[in-house]
Amino acid sequence: MPFRPDRHVHILIIGGGAIGTSLAYHLACDGAEGVLLVEKAQLTYGCTWHAAGLVGQLRGKKNLTRLMQNSVAVFDRLEQETGQAISWKKVGSLRLAGSDARWSEVRRAMTQAKSFGVECHVFSADEAKKRFPYITTDGIQGAAFIPGDGYIDPYSLTMAYAKGARQKGARIEEAVCVEEIVSENGRVAGVVTNSGSISCDVLVNCAGLWAKRVGRLAGVELAAGIVEHQYFLTEKKLSFEADLTTLRDPDNNFYLKPDTGSFAIGGWEDGSKGFYRGLPPFSFGRELLEPNLERLELFALPAATRLPVLNEIGIQTIINGPIPVTADGEPIMGKAPGFENLYVACGFTAGIAASGGAGLAMSNLILHGDAGMDLWPFDVRRFSDVQAQPRYLEERAIEAYAAYYKIHWPAEEAQAARNLRLSPLHGRLKEAGAVFGSKMGWERPNWFATQNVAAEDVPSFEGKPNWFAAVADEHRAIRERAALIDQTSFSKFEISGPGAEDAMQWIAANDLSGSPGKAVYTQLCNERGGIEADVTLIHTAPDHFYLVTGSGFGVRDAGWVAERLPARVAISDVTNSLAVVNLCGPLSREILQQVTDDDVSNAAFPFLSAQRIGIGCATALAVRVGYVGELGFELYVPQEFAAHVYDMLWAAGAQYGLANAGYRAIDSCRMEKGYLYWSGDITPDYNPYEAGLGFCVALGKKDFLGAAALAKVKAEGVSRKLCSFTVQGFAPFHGGEAILLNGSVVGSTSSVGYGHTLGQTIAFGYLPVEAAGGESFEIEAFGRSYKALRGPRCLYDAKAERLRG
Repeated sequence: MPFRPDRHVHILIIGGGAIGTSLAYHLACDGAEGVLLVEKAQLTYGCTWHAAGLVGQLRGKKNLTRLMQNSVAVFDRLEQETGQAISWKKVGSLRLAGSDARWSEVRRAMTQAKSFGVECHVFSADEAKKRFPYITTDGIQGAAFIPGDGYIDPYSLTMAYAKGARQKGARIEEAVCVEEIVSENGRVAGVVTNSGSISCDVLVNCAGLWAKRVGRLAGVELAAGIVEHQYFLTEKKLSFEADLTTLRDPDNNFYLKPDTGSFAIGGWEDGSKGFYRGLPPFSFGRELLEPNLERLELFALPAATRLPVLNEIGIQTIINGPIPVTADGEPIMGKAPGFENLYVACGFTAGIAASGGAGLAMSNLILHGDAGMDLWPFDVRRFSDVQAQPRYLEERAIEAYAAYYKIHWPAEEAQAARNLRLSPLHGRLKEAGAVFGSKMGWERPNWFATQNVAAEDVPSFEGKPNWFAAVADEHRAIRERAALIDQTSFSKFEISGPGAEDAMQWIAANDLSGSPGKAVYTQLCNERGGIEADVTLIHTAPDHFYLVTGSGFGVRDAGWVAERLPARVAISDVTNSLAVVNLCGPLSREILQQVTDDDVSNAAFPFLSAQRIGIGCATALAVRVGYVGELGFELYVPQEFAAHVYDMLWAAGAQYGLANAGYRAIDSCRMEKGYLYWSGDITPDYNPYEAGLGFCVALGKKDFLGAAALAKVKAEGVSRKLCSFTVQGFAPFHGGEAILLNGSVVGSTSSVGYGHTLGQTIAFGYLPVEAAGGESFEIEAFGRSYKALRGPRCLYDAKAERLRG
């Protein structure tokens, strides 16, 4: 039946909480016309109304810190701009560290914050007590004070956004419930509501608690879960100054907001309950849940040890309400996969604090195609349907909720909902001592435990983790002998159909011309020349390619390509069909030749070639490419043959000292080689010339996506460059450290790691070109400066003689 709308708007927003109203406000401020927000009940009626309203900028991840920083800038001007009081109390925040490990974590976050201008100060225990007199100083190793933090009234804030939006021409309608989303061929036409139908050019899902259900109306599965969250208000028996700061004591698992004569105290306890598996009915309204005193004690009792005054006053009110928590605890933002005009902004656990920055970023993305900051850590495309499956999502959301105040160790792995997607080699690798990580639901070997090391991660902030020596052994096997690496989790897509080669030539920056039987490393760039994807394309037959990308980038990269393919060219996901066994190292050719009747000599099988060869009794697509900088063969095998191929290679490699290796050894090797990682070193904010990837840009071929912008960049030169830095010996770098030249911050690190062949710590980071000519820098970590030398981008086998040999 044809869709016949009653009216039309330009941008339709679903959801009247802090995020939806902030978006409406920012769109209207940027001149967007025809903006309509619909709310199924009344503004704030989801979880905004019962939020605590703390605002904190210091986060464990730099992108979230940036989002909060942008929010504070909005809060600072919103009341004056709209005339609506928002009760923004910029009293600062105090974050205590009650252990050495926590103090390392806090100092790391402060270093990251310093690199982009968040003011923060180091306090001793006594200085912290002066700022917040109610605490005891027992066990406090130090504290961070952020003067730009504070707290805000969630209801008033939402009303200010709404008022500002209306003042600029946006409309807001309450008691309008979306019941159906009408779409065709990847484009939303409009919605059907309880009060008529509305067509739109752009639809945005800001439905908060109901975001997952609204997503399903469009056939989009969102990894947006919901769990119960509790906080309590003490009796109003306290007397303190109006500028008393907010307090966070993560080691005692509580936060505190001053209220009128009382404290509001909440926490992030283990064992919270999921809520409708993320799918509450639309009929659920402005409701609270029954308090759970056993869970409340998990943060209330520790809070009383830090705040003895709590033993003298009672609890007046307990609030237990549902709040959004995603599969990884970070919000969900961006354009929904498979749609041209459907956007998502949901899953905000700290939605009040993030609302200003989130509304600004989403407005920029919708109106200008650029959020103004790197949104990948929050991108809806970082999840697949695997993470959105309701039971999986609930398990991960409960874990992410409980981890909110736990120490976030470097390279930490989630433990909930594990052993879901298993490679055919999983059992063999487990028996060999593999310690697995998880990516897109796949179990992947991070490293292999030796006899003297337990098969579990024991990370460290300022020292070497327990896997350091084991990874060094794997690294040496790759460099000196040979290793097998299970890369089955790589995202793999088949692209085929009449005109596939022409289409991919248009999409890829590198040149794909020539006969099939080769692999091409290339970036996929946008119109501005920014790097949207970093992939390998394997040209296997006329108009037939495989696209191979990282395990976590498949949804994003395949979607980018699919949107730009002509109708006659198809792209299909073959990740689950093909296992990938990487045989790499200087002795890899001898080992492979033992199990194949095909000629794999350098003359017959040169670098970047792709051929089908026999391995034992199986057939594999062998590709001479890799991510470690050594001679190697990536072997693409139907999953049912993978174990046979692995066993044949393992037996043949025994005499050569063949070893298993994991992803942490890959990372060590790629740092020495100068290989980059999309989302860390390269993003849409950077172009290939800035990243030192100009050799992958084929300006000489006929027109391709981003060609004009890249030609201009090459002609005019770049303003920043990705540089490599080395520090002698081990340095505790984890990414985001400030890079200093003559005492001034000139950049921050992106990728970091230890090069076991070089015996040096390696860091990548972008510098302004005027600073990039220097050689002697400092990198700051945990309050200490490390002398760092800027060197060549490729620190190992710069002429690629080993790779091509």
